[in-house]
Parts: sequence; C-alpha cells; structure tokens
Amino acid sequence: MSIEAKLKGDLTAAMKAGERERVGALRLVLSELQKDAKMGAGDELAVLRRERKRRLEAAEAYREGGREAQAASEEREARLIADYLPAELGEPELRELVERAVRDSGAQSVADMGRAMGVAMAAVDGRADGKRVSGLVRAALGG
Repeated sequence: MSIEAKLKGDLTAAMKAGERERVGALRLVLSELQKDAKMGAGDELAVLRRERKRRLEAAEAYREGGREAQAASEEREARLIADYLPAELGEPELRELVERAVRDSGAQSVADMGRAMGVAMAAVDGRADGKRVSGLVRAALGG
C-alpha cells in the first residue's frame, strides 16, 4: 500500500472520529503528495521528509517568537508526519554508516566534507536528519 493510500484511509478515519487538527494536517500532507505526483517526481518519502522539516522549523520560529501554542501544534503535526516515515537510524548504526561513507569517499579533511556528505547521505537514505549526519561526518574528519 502506498503512503498516499494509507494517508487517505487515515484521513477518512480521522474525519469520522472528529479529529479536526489531525484532519487538517493529513489533508495538507496529502495535498503536497498529490502536487508532487502531478509534477512527476513521485517521491513520497521525500515529500514527507520535507513537510516534517517545515513543521519543525516553523515550531522553532514560533517558539523564538514566544508563541508556544503554535509551536506545540507544529510539533504535533511533525510527529504525525514522522509516523509515515521509515524509522530513524540509531546512533551506533548511523555512526557506522558515516565512518564507512568517509572511508569510501576518500575524504581526508574537513575540506573534503562535501564529498563525504554526498556518500553519507546516499547511504543514510533519509533515515537520519542531515544535521546529525553532518555532525558525525565533521567529527570523523577531525573538524
């Protein structure tokens, strides 16, 4: 079952249950998935990751502006979206993937970070946040 089909089923269930906030979030994500499919990209996981990241960034901005209720709402939406994404890598698995990527890329110093990041992000395949990967690559390169 595709993510879009699962979202549609969950949207129907949320509508029947009267979960207004969940319905709104699911509709928004579903709209973004459909828009992406029309443009020909069709990468559902990339859309979900992008939407989750947008929610987390918005929550941070709201929190900095002293709007805690909106920040909490954005974080709830981000968690809802995360439920449709594959599980995040744990620290030991991520560290191992990053170390292998640094070796495979031939990177020697922080100056080679771009090359190492490209290999590492391909190996991670969206199962970890880019900030986490970047920090581990920088540490592996002695930065």
